[in-house]
Amino acid sequence: MGKTRKVIRPLTQPLNIADREWVSQFILEHWGSNRVVSRGVIYYPQDLPGFVALHEREKVGLVTYNIISASCEIVTINSNRSSSGVGTALFEAVRNIAITSGCKRLWLITTNDNLNALRFYQKRGFVLVTIHRNELELSRKLKPEISLIGNAGIPLRDEIELEIMLDETASQ
Repeated sequence: MGKTRKVIRPLTQPLNIADREWVSQFILEHWGSNRVVSRGVIYYPQDLPGFVALHEREKVGLVTYNIISASCEIVTINSNRSSSGVGTALFEAVRNIAITSGCKRLWLITTNDNLNALRFYQKRGFVLVTIHRNELELSRKLKPEISLIGNAGIPLRDEIELEIMLDETASQ
């Protein structure tokens, strides 16, 4: 039997300049670096807009995003409490800001080893768009610290692009 976590109702609030150092440290702890690479672009999450999830005044999660034109990319999303509702609250916060900003598409990249993320996103309406085969070879040129082996011993090779069209979900 799997461990069940208590679902909480975290409050999400937009990041502000005072959060930058915390974001930098949080990303370092969860990603092993302060840099994130997505589709050949290097991001520094502490410089991106985002939301922090709070539960009883404790910071329990983070999402960062980047809006270009009518498209919003979720760059990072992490929770200190898996299966508790934190990730869902963060996803909904970005989805709402993307809709308010006039975006038609919400998308993200994950890696081929991230089975938990693939499950999480698909349960929330994301669909697989493209598998960018062997894309992590390019990513490692930009960020050499990316491991060759990922979760569950799976070789880290591919970027998987998922999206949700917002005009289809705005009324949900």
